Amino acid sequence: MKKVEAIIKPFKLDEVKDALAKIGIYGMTVTEVKGFGRQKGHVEVYRGTEYEVSFIPKIKVEVVVPDAIIDKVISTILEKANTGNIGDGKIFIFSPEDVIRIRTGERGEAAI
Repeated sequence: MKKVEAIIKPFKLDEVKDALAKIGIYGMTVTEVKGFGRQKGHVEVYRGTEYEVSFIPKIKVEVVVPDAIIDKVISTILEKANTGNIGDGKIFIFSPEDVIRIRTGERGEAAI
């Protein structure tokens, strides 16, 4: 199994969530995060005063999936989160050692 963490633009969340549901991924964790990469923030004007916004708001989507569908999950996120503009985000792939469902004690892929 693999854990996928995708950092995406906030307005792309519904598209990504719906597309993942269509391929059978219903459980996910979504967190509002802030950060910056190559785009390094931007300048905004509020009441006539300019100020620099260093950390851009993003959404982190986390899912744990069986190895058999990892490529489909990645391609789905790439397709739905892509705008073609700087700041579209990143996808990170991890290998969890184990997963345990607290309610039943199931382990591994049965607990996903």
